[in-house]
Amino acid sequence: MQRYFPVLNPLGLIILIFSLLMGIPLSVSWLHADNALTAYDESIFITFAFGLLLWAATRNRKRDLRVRDGFLLVVLTWVALPVFAALPLWLYMPDMSFTDAYFEATSGLTATGATVMSGLDSLPISINFWRTFLHWIGGMGVIVLAVAILPLLGIGGRQMFKAENPGPMKESSLTPRIAETAKGLWVVYVLLTVACTASLTAVGMEFWDAMMHAFSIMGLGGFSTKDASLGHFNSVPIELVAMGFALLSGINYATHFMALRQRSTKAYLNDPELPFYFGVLAVSILALSLYLSTFNVYDGFANTVRYVAFHTISLSTSLGFATSDYTFWPMFAQLWILFLGSFIACSGSTGGGIKLMRAIILYKQVFREVVRAIHPSAIKPVRLGKAQISDKILHAVLAFSFIYMVTIVTLTLVLSATGLELITAFSAVIACLNNTGPGLNAVGPASTYAVLTDFQTWVCAFAMLLGRLELFTLIVVLTPAFWRK
Repeated sequence: MQRYFPVLNPLGLIILIFSLLMGIPLSVSWLHADNALTAYDESIFITFAFGLLLWAATRNRKRDLRVRDGFLLVVLTWVALPVFAALPLWLYMPDMSFTDAYFEATSGLTATGATVMSGLDSLPISINFWRTFLHWIGGMGVIVLAVAILPLLGIGGRQMFKAENPGPMKESSLTPRIAETAKGLWVVYVLLTVACTASLTAVGMEFWDAMMHAFSIMGLGGFSTKDASLGHFNSVPIELVAMGFALLSGINYATHFMALRQRSTKAYLNDPELPFYFGVLAVSILALSLYLSTFNVYDGFANTVRYVAFHTISLSTSLGFATSDYTFWPMFAQLWILFLGSFIACSGSTGGGIKLMRAIILYKQVFREVVRAIHPSAIKPVRLGKAQISDKILHAVLAFSFIYMVTIVTLTLVLSATGLELITAFSAVIACLNNTGPGLNAVGPASTYAVLTDFQTWVCAFAMLLGRLELFTLIVVLTPAFWRK
């Protein structure tokens, strides 16, 4: 047990920091004089006390984190933080089970947006603030935030960052020091959040609603302050702002960082993912608009484009907002936008899924194998932009894709075995694994995940964690070989 103390020590610090973050919704509760103050008082005390005890008990066991330590710390952080994040919800709403509270908190921190809650319009503002604030914290990654802070406390964070940072090519850093990289990404994140809040306010949304929806949009979560999600506002300008910032948040934050640092748009032009990103979305919006027009789902082509564009961007980037119940669409269109969420978000973005970079590499690898079948002696390297992809990365992407598909099939079968209808089970797994939020049928945008049993809810929570940690980080820790000395 003592060999894990160097991991438990920074975990205690992360929990301590998390308890301080709870002071923000506490301030909101005090400012608006809602009746959730006691829930935050108790939550902060429990979280702070636990973090302090864990840190104090292991403070003499600090050392540099190794690769195995990094994996374990990341997993422990993402599994443990929802326990404490659930406390304000659980304490304020005693009728809510701990299973539902943990699911809601996990959905918040993983920026999934799947919810078991209803009656959002009547909740205290601080409770809705906490839910959406969890999206904002989790969107860029609690681990990245910790990487920027822990070096100041004498604990390096490179192994944590490597385990958390998404994408098949993790070796490169934007700046020489990992903490500086994390801080730079957070600067971009904060600036875009402020811009999103200001834009939503400018087009007619009240300030507090604008801020909370900005948290969700920039984290590509999906929690709203309204049961009807963004459809409550029925505003084209609000939808356009949401789509615009969702698109920005679906782009690699390293690209935003380099563009800001260089004061140039050259970084966007050099990003090999962006032509595919905007191209696939544009083709999907046009094709689905034409397809739905033949079924007269909405009045007029312009209206059809409005709803198709919003839901295509929202679900594919894994934002998960809705302005209407798209489960009334033909099943082909529903499945199309559900599958887009599996790969559209760029690597290094706050979105979910396998990431577009992996999808591009897979596509080019398949094309190379087709060429090799015709010309066995042909030498055709796989390239991403000007860079040649090594066999090591190709093998990693192929392995990831195989595990991704196996996970979907396995978890769908598990949910189906519990009696859940197939489309609901499949879409729930896809939506949770891709951190999208709403699925189809019983877990569609007009419903909530409260229809699931406790066991089904835990399976979906597990899928969210798998998706947020990009499968391998969690799977590695679950293997027996990881625990051998």
